[in-house]
Parts: sequence; C-alpha cells; structure tokens
Amino acid sequence: MGVGMSGAGRLRTFSLGPLEQRILSALWRRGSATVRELIDFEDIPRAYTTVMTTLNRLYKKQLLDREVEARAFRYKPRYTKPELERERASRAIRHLLDLSTSASPQLSYLVEAISERDVRLLDDLQRRGRASAGATCWSCWTDWPRRSRS
Repeated sequence: MGVGMSGAGRLRTFSLGPLEQRILSALWRRGSATVRELIDFEDIPRAYTTVMTTLNRLYKKQLLDREVEARAFRYKPRYTKPELERERASRAIRHLLDLSTSASPQLSYLVEAISERDVRLLDDLQRRGRASAGATCWSCWTDWPRRSRS
C-alpha cells in the first residue's frame, strides 16, 4: 500500500512498511487510539517509542490526524481503507495507461485479466460503467474477451 495526501486533495504515492500497515489496520478497526492503547489492546508487541515513531511517520505522510489528549496524542485515520485502496488501484491503472500512447492494448489486457479471474466482476464493472458514464465505449471493450474466447 502506498498513498498519502498531496496538493488539492490528491493522494500521493509512497510505500508503507509492515508495521505501518499493521498500525493503520488497527486504527481502522478501533477508529482512534493512543500509543498506549495500541500496545495494550492490539497485537502490536513493540516498544512504546517504536509505535510512537511509526504513528508520527504516518501522521507526516498525512495518513493520520491527531489531537492532544492529556499528555499524549490520539491518532485516527484520515482516510478509510476503501479510499486508500481506490487510490492505489487508480494509480496502478494510470501507470498502465501511461506505458503507451494508445490505451487500447493496456485496457484490453486489464479486461482480459479481470475476465479470467471473475466474469461476474466484469459484468458488474460493465453495469457500473454504463450507470456512471451512460452507454459509452466501455461496453465495446468489455465484450472483447468474451468474443475472443468463443
């Protein structure tokens, strides 16, 4: 997973280490937590300063918000897991499309990979595409893998 905020509400890319991912997952489950709560109530067997430093890194990457509570910070995720996953997938697709001046081959590879894994997912994506953009060229290229398999 690799995202953070940049500019006008856009998420920027960077990687998250295993401990950062684990802490972020714990915060999504809990909603918010202090360093002590994460150590005491989550399966994060690390030194207090290690967890504190990791939370601070996630905060600097603009993935967490924090507020002062007594003599500590309470951290909470700035984004939901689906928001981060959506941005990650979007960046991967944009990267795929940037590999060539013509997007058709890359899109056809993507559709083929989706159809090999789950034809129902492809049908769902086609319905969503039609609903959000009207009947567009989406239906033209989503039929391609099925026609080629016949």
